[in-house]
Amino acid sequence: MTTGPATRDHAWLPRANCDVDCLRAGGAEASRRVIVALRVARRIGLLMLFAPALPLLAGVLPGWSKARQLYCRLLLWCLGVRITLSGGPIRNLPGVLVVSDHMSWLDVLTIGAVLPSARWRASPVSFVARADVAGNVAVRMMARIVRVIPIERASLRQLPEVVATVAARLYAGHTVVAFPEGTTWCGFSASSHRGSGPFYPAMFQAAVDTGRPVQPLRLRYQHRDGRVSTVPAYIGDDTLLRSIGRLMVARRTVARIYVESLQLPGEDRRELARRCQAAIRVTAVPHAGHGPRPSVLAS
Repeated sequence: MTTGPATRDHAWLPRANCDVDCLRAGGAEASRRVIVALRVARRIGLLMLFAPALPLLAGVLPGWSKARQLYCRLLLWCLGVRITLSGGPIRNLPGVLVVSDHMSWLDVLTIGAVLPSARWRASPVSFVARADVAGNVAVRMMARIVRVIPIERASLRQLPEVVATVAARLYAGHTVVAFPEGTTWCGFSASSHRGSGPFYPAMFQAAVDTGRPVQPLRLRYQHRDGRVSTVPAYIGDDTLLRSIGRLMVARRTVARIYVESLQLPGEDRRELARRCQAAIRVTAVPHAGHGPRPSVLAS
């Protein structure tokens, strides 16, 4: 979860070329003011209703339980986000590195809502996230729920320690979710927008060291009509509040996840990164009414 604006403190710091133009390119649908006001009021009310459960989840429930998965789905529902899952199943195997493209802080909730769990117990799940993710009380509790492995993007010297932590959790049978692009992109692809960035190989070293497989996921946000949506994006000089505000106003955001085949680690992290990036980039997520019927997990 390496979201938001970044400063280029070293030559290898990932930096997206996405800006406010990307948000306009895939912007929210126009609606009447009264309808929008009612929609926002309803969603805020729902969020306030479920927010008190955060301390319980952060401090009481161990591991990644069915309750936490359900809570992610409820939060997405409150924000007007519907999830569809296509492709192969996400296998509930011990010690899997899950990688995905990265557009928003919302990615953590979206992926958390589809990761498999066995009734009320499952293999613990961790997310590699920015060290400053615990900026306020609500985010700090959410960081405890998703078992954050903090990473300081501006410090290369800390990277081997983070990779070692990821490897240790994989070896212990945990599922670890990482975003190899290193920063957020808008997800919108046009002649002047790449929409996504390269996969950096560092985190893949943990899978190579432990011999654990990698599960690539392709994640895209769309409007109801199938057009690419940049409503949830958190890029450039954007703020978390504005990003949440766009979700509140939007009529419906569809998060489409396509599950690619598991990738064996091999012995070369760069080759593994290329394989996973290629798998995610070439797979087309079916639009509504086309391709295999998706399973609706949240609405």
